[in-house]
Amino acid sequence: MILLQCVQLSKSFGVEKILSNVKLEVQHRDRIALVGRNGAGKSTLLKIIAGELTHDSGDLIIPKNVSIGYLAQDTGLVSERSIWDEMLTVFQHLQEMEKSLRTLEEQMSDIHHPNYNKVLQEYDQLQQDFKDKGGYQYEADIRGILSGLNFSHFDYSTNIRSLSGGQKTRLALGKLLLTKPDILILDEPTNHLDIETLTWLEQYLSGYDGAVLIVSHDRYFLDRVVNQVYELSFHRTSKYMGNYTKYLEEKAKRLELERKKYEKQQDEIKKLEDFVQKNIARASTTNRAKSRRKQLEKIELLERPKEDSHSASFRFTIEKQSGNDVLVVENLTVGYDGQPFIKNLDLKLTRGESVALIGPNGIGKSTLIKAVSHKLEPLSGTIHYGSNVTIGYYDQEQTQLTSNKTVLQELWDDYPHTPEKDIRTVLGNFLFSGEDVLKIVADLSGGEKARLALAKLMMQKANLLLLDEPTNHLDLDSKEVLESALMDYPGTILFVSHDRYFVNRMATRIAELASEKITNYLGDYDYYLTKKLEQEEWRQLQAEKEAALEKTPASAPASSEKQTKHDYERDKELKKLERQRQRKVAELEKRIEEKEEQIAGWEEELCDPEVYQDHEKSLAINEALEKAKANIDAWLAEWEELQTEQ
Repeated sequence: MILLQCVQLSKSFGVEKILSNVKLEVQHRDRIALVGRNGAGKSTLLKIIAGELTHDSGDLIIPKNVSIGYLAQDTGLVSERSIWDEMLTVFQHLQEMEKSLRTLEEQMSDIHHPNYNKVLQEYDQLQQDFKDKGGYQYEADIRGILSGLNFSHFDYSTNIRSLSGGQKTRLALGKLLLTKPDILILDEPTNHLDIETLTWLEQYLSGYDGAVLIVSHDRYFLDRVVNQVYELSFHRTSKYMGNYTKYLEEKAKRLELERKKYEKQQDEIKKLEDFVQKNIARASTTNRAKSRRKQLEKIELLERPKEDSHSASFRFTIEKQSGNDVLVVENLTVGYDGQPFIKNLDLKLTRGESVALIGPNGIGKSTLIKAVSHKLEPLSGTIHYGSNVTIGYYDQEQTQLTSNKTVLQELWDDYPHTPEKDIRTVLGNFLFSGEDVLKIVADLSGGEKARLALAKLMMQKANLLLLDEPTNHLDLDSKEVLESALMDYPGTILFVSHDRYFVNRMATRIAELASEKITNYLGDYDYYLTKKLEQEEWRQLQAEKEAALEKTPASAPASSEKQTKHDYERDKELKKLERQRQRKVAELEKRIEEKEEQIAGWEEELCDPEVYQDHEKSLAINEALEKAKANIDAWLAEWEELQTEQ
């Protein structure tokens, strides 16, 4: 079922064109990511769809019965109510129904009521409607959402006015999720969420019984949630099937194919033009030359494939290589105002490692990075640096930038002996060109400050990089460029990041920080998650085993011990079957996704005049399409059956 269509949608602000002939379609249970560089018009398109902005031309088609829920970027909930009372406002219609039920119950208590039978019928119907609309579970839904968004430890009578900006943003998201619209539109929903909350949101959106349209810079989140990507570039959209990683692969393939087609046509045109030029004047070949000229006139010229070249371009190098042992932290205690914040930590880095320091918000990751980079004096313990180690530090708060300097001065003052032309070249590589270098640092956007800080870091040529949230404020393209630069970096890296995609690509080791311990996992983020899941399953089994033993008295007969063991083995088998079911569900989802991508490719192929005019080829493709759709129907039926087994 089609829930929404954008047809040739255009929008300008004054003379500046933002959107041009945009096409987008949303169907039931679609999971769509809208991607594109900062300023491409993503948020503008979302606001048009949500009805907050008008469009200049084209059509926005939304059926009357389709509901839309929209969460703008960093929207904080403004309310004088308590957390619980504000969430209850979503279900005001159910509360009214509940009041009506209580009134009818009072009337039913009087069997002599003049309209007793009518009251009974009305009560039965209203009770059924109340049940169908979730009347008996809405309070549980509220608690589930609040728990998922990390409010379980809050007193729900807390006034929203007293909350932080990030907490208000999470509550705004929670309230929107409770409304359960047909189309859920989320602009950067992962801001202010820790990894645990992100994981919950991914699972929630994956099972959401509606369509989801998302703008997000969190690529791991997009990989886990979406099955389609619309890229907004050059004011218009291009559609790709699959998640974010698949989109990158398909985009590269599509660009290469378009480049080859363009180059092939240009070669053909050149050959025809050369033939005409050489033979038009000869009497013996003029007719053939005229024929080639007519052929040239009929050619439908392909556009040169457009690449958005407005991307940062840089690489990190080192002045000299460090020794094999780069950093040794022993029994380190760090804090503020003499009060310990993290205690007795040990950490070791060797040359060439890329170590991700992860842990919950507030555990002290940034504090540890500051201590290692000489920005914070330890309370006790030692920090040893290896031979020839030079440190480059990236501060997520950009405190190392001077607010009243220009961009040019900020970099040039640190390297006064470097010619201005070279400084401007470096800044140009970080997308500061022309008059941009004369901007005042205080007036820069978050993304611009991040790029300037990275430019300063690159110029240092340090062989140990300490990075605190380096991907914050960067658009998707800049993140890709940063990752490529760091993956080619010949030095050693210790970094803190909530960007799980970045961690997955960059980390050779995960160092999980607790208040008095660092636990190491030799692998990327996915490996870390797998090991954590295995540890949790083992702990649960041990807890169940201990609980079963506690319930069995020492003097109990042997038959009770056998029964306990039998129950334990049965529970273990049930868990094994559940894991098998989940793997089967994931496998079916993957098959369906791959087949849908194949179908999209065939349908696109049928639009090619050369294909649909070839009767045999188009017939073969149509037969393949029918077979593929039948396969999807069968897999969906199996998927639904597995879902009912939960």
